Amino acid sequence: MLDRLSVRASFAAAALAAVIAIAACVTGEAQTPKKDEAFQTSAPFAILIDAESGTVLFEKNADQLMDPESMAKLMTVEVVLDKLKRGELKADDEFTISENAWRRGGAPSHTSTMYAAINSRVKISDLLQGAIIQSGNDACIALAEGIAGNEAAYGQMMTDRARELGLTKSVFTNATGLPDPGTKVTARELALLAQHLIQTYPDYYRLFGEREFTWNKIRQQNRNPLLAMGIGADGLKTGYTREGGYGLVGSALQNGLRLIVVVNALKTAKERADEARKLLEWGFRSFESRLLFAEGQTVGDAKLYGGATGHVPLVGENAIRILVPRNVTDRIVARIVYTGPVPAPVEKGQPVGKLKVWRGENVVLEVPLRAGESVGRGTLPQRAFDAATELVINLFRAGVERL
Repeated sequence: MLDRLSVRASFAAAALAAVIAIAACVTGEAQTPKKDEAFQTSAPFAILIDAESGTVLFEKNADQLMDPESMAKLMTVEVVLDKLKRGELKADDEFTISENAWRRGGAPSHTSTMYAAINSRVKISDLLQGAIIQSGNDACIALAEGIAGNEAAYGQMMTDRARELGLTKSVFTNATGLPDPGTKVTARELALLAQHLIQTYPDYYRLFGEREFTWNKIRQQNRNPLLAMGIGADGLKTGYTREGGYGLVGSALQNGLRLIVVVNALKTAKERADEARKLLEWGFRSFESRLLFAEGQTVGDAKLYGGATGHVPLVGENAIRILVPRNVTDRIVARIVYTGPVPAPVEKGQPVGKLKVWRGENVVLEVPLRAGESVGRGTLPQRAFDAATELVINLFRAGVERL
């Protein structure tokens, strides 16, 4: 089968003030270079996204690998929450604070710690609070050892889970984010991980906004500076190492709009807080949500091979929205990307491709598309006609390539 272009597509987005165009294209098309955004930040790595749609509002070196510092603990926590959700663990299960966890992550380590006592047994629910609120390295190591036996094995579990979530670049070698040349992430993937945590675990997400936690009679404050700024912030995680600098993954909610910000490699804690706040405030001030496609609305068609019909309608999993700048008529271009023609039969809900949306020259949104209906195999004459058509196209393409 060849990668094909289908120009049969509909786009019911008349409510947008911007000019909108839509076409279908093959996978692997060239990316348009990005122009500088109106907003500027001193953060070497940064991204700002809409938590609901995933619309990218701002990015800077968002796909370059960087040290995650304690922001890696978001993946440490996600693995635990996933197992709790699947029923493989219970919140009341207890893990032991080993001597290794105590020495490398407890009071003797002089790093962020929950101050759990050596050889004590601590519930998973308490270890999660220690990891999330206090950034306790002892809590993270105890979780890793209790689930996987050791940190290295847990790091592999974290990386494998990242791949399951579609995070293709990030690699984890430990549960704490302490310096290790093998541990690397990108700002974009940290933002997507935060979006996943917010959407998938609402009951546990509230822990990221807790201001303090007391364990072993020691009360500690949440290290996230955004929580006290009065901007609607309720998460997620800070990070710092001498090698990686100061970083933060934050989220805030204002008037029903939730934004997620990631900054990293800043020189001071104050600069980290200031740049994260500026990005969030700019996002809330400068953008508004617009509906592109209602839930169940056909986005476009994909060409079929050997089907009872020549095309299958494509829909999103939910309503498709995008954040657009207020009072700005940026050109919005949307393309349906899939590898086709798609062989029949096709089942309703089957993943087929994705919708990619550009605002100006920046890709700001990617949404999976699924078959909107089932299409069975065609009759023998229909299949023979499709086969003959593909043969002609293949011969034509081979001739063009020789030229």
